[in-house]
Formats: sequence, C-alpha cells, structure tokens
Amino acid sequence: NFKLSDAETELYEAVTGYVRTGMNRAYLMQEEGDKRRGLVIGFALAGLQRRLASSPAAIYHSLRRRTERLTDQAAELRRLAAAGEPVPITELPKGVRIADLEDFDFDDYDDEELEALEDIVIDAATAAATADELEAEVLELQVLVDLADGVRSSGTDTKWQELRDLLRSDLFRSGADNGKLIVFSEHKDTLTYVADRIAAELGRPEAVVTIHGGIKRHDRRDIQDRFRVDPTVQVLVATDAAGEGVNLQVANMMVNYDLPWNPNRIEQRFGRIHRIGQKRPCHLWNLIAIS
Repeated sequence: NFKLSDAETELYEAVTGYVRTGMNRAYLMQEEGDKRRGLVIGFALAGLQRRLASSPAAIYHSLRRRTERLTDQAAELRRLAAAGEPVPITELPKGVRIADLEDFDFDDYDDEELEALEDIVIDAATAAATADELEAEVLELQVLVDLADGVRSSGTDTKWQELRDLLRSDLFRSGADNGKLIVFSEHKDTLTYVADRIAAELGRPEAVVTIHGGIKRHDRRDIQDRFRVDPTVQVLVATDAAGEGVNLQVANMMVNYDLPWNPNRIEQRFGRIHRIGQKRPCHLWNLIAIS
C-alpha cells in the first residue's frame, strides 16, 4: 500500500468531483426517461475513474482526448446553428451500441476490447446539449488536464516510485538467480509510461519489452521468446494479452500495476510464473493507493 502525494490527492479529488457531478446528471437523465444517454455517460465516467486509478499518464491522455473531442463538438454545433441547420443531440458515440452497455459484464471483454470501447465512449459521451454547455465542460476539463499533466511530469507519481524502489532493491538488482520481472497494466497509456520510466531507470532501453493486444500474435511470441532467453532483457511490461496460457517462469517477480476487475485474473497472471517447474521463490506485489 502507498499514500498519494498532495499533488496526486488534488488531482484525484478534482477528477472524482467531475465524475460525481457527471454521474448525478446521468442518473437524472435516466430518471427523466433518457436512459440511453444516461447509461452511456455513466459508462464514460466510470472509465475515467479506472484511468485515474491506473496512472497520471492514463488519466492525462484520456482527459486530453476528451477535451479535444468536446471542443470539436462545440464548434460543429456552432457551425450548424450559424447555417440554420438542425442541431442534433447525439445519443450514442459512433460505433457503440446500447446493447454493449446494458447489463455490462467485464468478463465479456478482454483488456484490449474494453479499453477500445472505453476510449470511444470517454471521448464523446456528454450530458451537454448546447455549444455553451459543451464549452463550459471543456473549460472544466482543461483544468483537470493541467493537473494531470503536472503530476505526470513532476516526478511526484507515488505509484511509480513504489515500483522504482523495487527496481533499486537488492532482490531485483542482485540477479543472483537470473530472475526477471513482469509488470501488468490494464491500459496502454500506462504501459507505455511505465515501460519508458523503467528503461530510463535501468539506463538500458533494450532491457524492457512490452506486449499488448495491438501486437500481432507471432510478434508477441517473438517478444516472449526474447524475454525468456535473452539475459539482457530483464522486464516485461504487458497487458493481459501476456497473461493467459503462456509459460513465463523464467521470471520469478511480478507486479500488478493495475488490479483487474475480476480477481481471478490475478491468479491467471501469477500462474505464468508460479507453476510446475519453477525452482525459485516467486514474489508478487499489488500496488494499491490508500487515502
């Protein structure tokens, strides 16, 4: 467990306040009969909460993309109004079906599918119905973007510092039994952020490899093989694309940078290294923030 810094607490409280206000509007819309939009908005805001818990990089990029998308929506509404054309109120972001969100079950999606769905909805779903309302929300979002960017670039990311302490520990640095480390994340923005920081900490970019669902299967196998047989590759940073059906017992250390919604996935992940044939003690860390 670790405690958030003051800057992280400020960001957490600001984003949580934004989400809470949006959730209240979404519930009100559902009660007034606009169930579809209310459901979509609620899903988008829940996705922002997941990104907030993951890393300052994940919440920063999500908020930035949302700000850009809502700015474009506001400009389009103003253009239509100036031209005297009908101004539509979009119920659903393009490419999303209400069936995707009703009775939603996280177990129906792998990490990549869930993140893709969240990206679409987070970028576009809003309770705002006019250009003025959109622009007011954009101003609120810009404050959050600046806060997230400040934490992301300031070095006050406590979650990363916990992982950095492990990288500096005798357990990792001694390499007495050639153990390696796997770090699991739920989000690609976090994966990239963590992999870059680990590479900078170790001073050897070649020591870190990554796997996510956007990488083709045969390329994943090549990366897994490099991690298994190349002694210069010390760390694998991955989503659950590397978490099932793969023997990675060359590693004996694992960090859950993000905890999955389904706790069974923690066992699936750990099962990649803690399995028959493993000859070394295995170590698992779950990074959890406390208030």
